[in-house]
Amino acid sequence: MIDEIESISHPSKRKGRKVFPALCSMLGTLILLGVIAAFLPLTVPRLMGYGIYEVVSGSMEPEIPVGSVIYVKAAQPDTVEAGDIIAFYKDESVITHRVEENRYVEGEFITKGDANREEDMEPVPYNSVIGKVERHIPALGIVLTLLASNTGKLYAVLLAVCGVMFHMLAGILRNRERD
Repeated sequence: MIDEIESISHPSKRKGRKVFPALCSMLGTLILLGVIAAFLPLTVPRLMGYGIYEVVSGSMEPEIPVGSVIYVKAAQPDTVEAGDIIAFYKDESVITHRVEENRYVEGEFITKGDANREEDMEPVPYNSVIGKVERHIPALGIVLTLLASNTGKLYAVLLAVCGVMFHMLAGILRNRERD
C-alpha cells in the first residue's frame, strides 16, 4: 500500500525503474548486433563461394591498397582476360596481380602488379590460380585479420557474453519491478 502511494506521489521513481531495464536490454542488443555485424564480411562471402584474403604488399596500389580485403571467386582460365585481376599461389603465398596476357596454348598467364614497372618474371600456370578478384574493400583486411585471430575471437565471445548478461540483467530488473 505504501509503495503504491509512493509511486503515485513520485511518478518519476516509477519511470526510472522502467528506463534502466530498457537501456540494459537495448545495450545488450546493440552489443550482440555489433558482434554479428563484425563477422558478416567474413562469413557471408564464404557461403557465396568467395575466398577472402588480406593484401599485405603494395604491388597493386593504388587500385588495391595495402590492408584491403579482396574477395576472390573461382574462374575458368579461358574466361580470364587481359586486365582482369587474379589471385594465385606462388611459393605458398597468395599473390594478387593484373593479367597482362592469357597464353591459352601454354596454359599460363603473364601478370604484373600495377605498382611494378615490369611484368612478373615467371608466368603463372593455370593450376596455381585461385580465381578472379571480384571486389576489394580498403582497410577492412586489417580488421578481419584481427577478428579471425584467436584474440579477436576471444574478444567477440566476451562481448557476446556481455550482451547476453545485459539482457539477463534487464529481465531481473523487470521481474523485481513486478514483485
